[in-house]
Amino acid sequence: MSAPTRAREKRRDVSRRRFLGYLVAAPTLVVAAELGRQQLFAPPDASAAAIPSPPQTADVYDLLDAIRDSSRPTANLIKVEVNRDGTVSFALPRSDNGQGIITSTAMIIAEEMDLDPDQVHVTLADSRPELVFNQLTGGSSTTFSTFTPIRVAAAIAKGRLLDAAAHMLGQDVDTLTSRSGLITGAGGSAIPFSDLTEAAASDVTKQVEVALKPREEFTVIGTERTKADARAIVTGKKEFLADMQVPDALPTVICRGPYLNSEPQSVENADEVRNMPGVTDVEMVSTGVAVRAKTTGQAIDGVNALRVQWDGGTVEGENDESVLEKVRAAELPLAVPSVPGETVEGDFAFYFRSNSALETNAAIADVREDSAEIWSALKIPITVQHDIAELLGMPVSAVTLHVVEGGGSFGRRLFGDAAKEAAEVSQKMGKPVSLVWTRADDSRQGRTHPMATSRIRAVVSGESVVSFEQRHTSVTTDFGHGFGDAVTAAAAKAPLGQVGVSEAIWELTQNTPYDFGAQTRTLTEVDLRFNTCSMRNVYSPDVCTARDLIVDQIAAKMGKDSYEFRREFLRNDAMRAVLDKVAEEGNWGRSMEEGTAQGLGFHVEYKSYAACLVEIDCRPETVNREVRSARTGPRVTKVVFASDGGLIINPLGYRAQLMGGINDGIAMTLTSGLHLEDGHFIEASWDNYFYTRQWNTPLDMQIFIVDNGRPEPGGVGELGVAPTCGAVANAYARATGTVPEYFPILHKEPLPFEPYPTVPPVPPSPTNGLDYAR
Repeated sequence: MSAPTRAREKRRDVSRRRFLGYLVAAPTLVVAAELGRQQLFAPPDASAAAIPSPPQTADVYDLLDAIRDSSRPTANLIKVEVNRDGTVSFALPRSDNGQGIITSTAMIIAEEMDLDPDQVHVTLADSRPELVFNQLTGGSSTTFSTFTPIRVAAAIAKGRLLDAAAHMLGQDVDTLTSRSGLITGAGGSAIPFSDLTEAAASDVTKQVEVALKPREEFTVIGTERTKADARAIVTGKKEFLADMQVPDALPTVICRGPYLNSEPQSVENADEVRNMPGVTDVEMVSTGVAVRAKTTGQAIDGVNALRVQWDGGTVEGENDESVLEKVRAAELPLAVPSVPGETVEGDFAFYFRSNSALETNAAIADVREDSAEIWSALKIPITVQHDIAELLGMPVSAVTLHVVEGGGSFGRRLFGDAAKEAAEVSQKMGKPVSLVWTRADDSRQGRTHPMATSRIRAVVSGESVVSFEQRHTSVTTDFGHGFGDAVTAAAAKAPLGQVGVSEAIWELTQNTPYDFGAQTRTLTEVDLRFNTCSMRNVYSPDVCTARDLIVDQIAAKMGKDSYEFRREFLRNDAMRAVLDKVAEEGNWGRSMEEGTAQGLGFHVEYKSYAACLVEIDCRPETVNREVRSARTGPRVTKVVFASDGGLIINPLGYRAQLMGGINDGIAMTLTSGLHLEDGHFIEASWDNYFYTRQWNTPLDMQIFIVDNGRPEPGGVGELGVAPTCGAVANAYARATGTVPEYFPILHKEPLPFEPYPTVPPVPPSPTNGLDYAR
């Protein structure tokens, strides 16, 4: 039977939509993709009113490009499968921690195959070492890097199903239509996908060419869709790792030391604790003393009963100011001489901030003599799988690592801290364990956004900014996870290897969006043995805060309005479009009461442009309002946010991501600092770590999507943070008349809580909450 011929494609731009993919040998239809090179960003247009700055690295090649290019060689290993029941399955080699990529991925497949998204079942793939760089969830890169290969695979599948239907119906393929898993031909004839999947399958793997659906024909992409698990979350039916039932995997909690990274030296009463109700095992491990029990409460009781001798940890005796002094000692000098009367300078400090997610670190491990099976929410599982194999003394092939959905991440799940601990504990005990970090563990011993300083000097001459220097100095951000594979992870851990990775991330993400003449941005990191990692928006929140404060001061020095100045010096019209949007919708420049003010922030990253306008209330009646055991202070009363993020898959999910980022930005600027005292962080949970609370969340939050017709999605997961930080800082400076010099702005205010002791390590849970109900 000869294959039907297709009508010649008449659209002139079809060549730009043609890609190669594979029919994979399988009993039912399985397809995979291979990528070609694409160009997303046009070169920036320089402003004619300012001194053009030379192109910056991230202008022409940024972190998203690097991640996508590194995943190209293995894109053909990502497969879409059509099942015998007519549904479509896809194991996404990324990690969903609430950001909604399971939902958006189902939408992408559904779009290309003319299905309803509910007919697409997206799960998370186990660790797959053969994917090398192609199993990394970070840098807001997931949708950008997977968008095209997933579409290619889905388009091949649909084409193959149409061809099979044409054969079975004896009709020309161009007379057939596909909708919701049913292919319909002339005369009302129809065949469901379920009847075609075997006929469409291939007995050999072979390369095929396919044209993707043009954007103007999209019916799913660009529509608002609720997260697939939203109902389960709000009804309490969503299952997280702690809900998983693995045979004999009992709750396990680790007793951790009183100082950061303290190691246990000896245990005085291990046998006594082993005999406590419910306790089955007590073992000393590298990070503390593990207690396994029938219930989590019994495990915590055992932890708090232990008497352990500890060493002083890695930052013994250090506090906020002693660490800040070390960071300042590492600062590079500014190169351009200060010019009296024509120089604008700023020097800003940023204290540690917590990287705790809503769901604490957790993992289940079942380690046997010659194999191990582990479950955890991991964003780079390949690296963790290699680490665990090395830790257990097993070949990588003996370790099975299941990636499960997580309840938040903020970058913490780039590392497999809990998975590695659980594997170690399970091996020592010889039993399965369900390890969970307590909230105190997460705050005191978890990973943090590192302390940093950012110094800026801008030279102003008449109506121009001649030069702009930014020197960012920071406690080292740990990139020991590499780019998702074992090789770069090992390189990052090698002597000076960390420096190369940090510099690469810095160059690929940091971009000053203004024509400020000669520009330099440098990063200096100093390893002070803290547990750090990439928190939502790695360097940008601090860099953007410092930059936006100086931009406002340059504008003031020139006697210009902050918005008009930015508009004049931004480097292209697409950037101006998002700035114009917030100025228009936010009624920039409106008259406001004393003690209140507007502020602007602007940022470019993830192939997206974002502008933020906030209004803040710093009047005494607001700042001094009282909430029990709370940090109140200035309140951001209104946020207007606009972004051009390229093609938006799910506008509802996109706005939700920005809302989270906006609240992150408010917290990082005003309230949410970790306090280091005597070698340990004193915050022991979220009840005394002041992320943006309900009473500090803006009542009016407006988010606008600016669509310039770009063909691919940019990144959004972290996009909301940095411009919000800049806008809040500027609004505070305008409302109070004082430019803040450190962040969070309320970091040095008296603590509104009594710190919990560090011994025992787990504070008692509140039992009288109803007494405070109003």
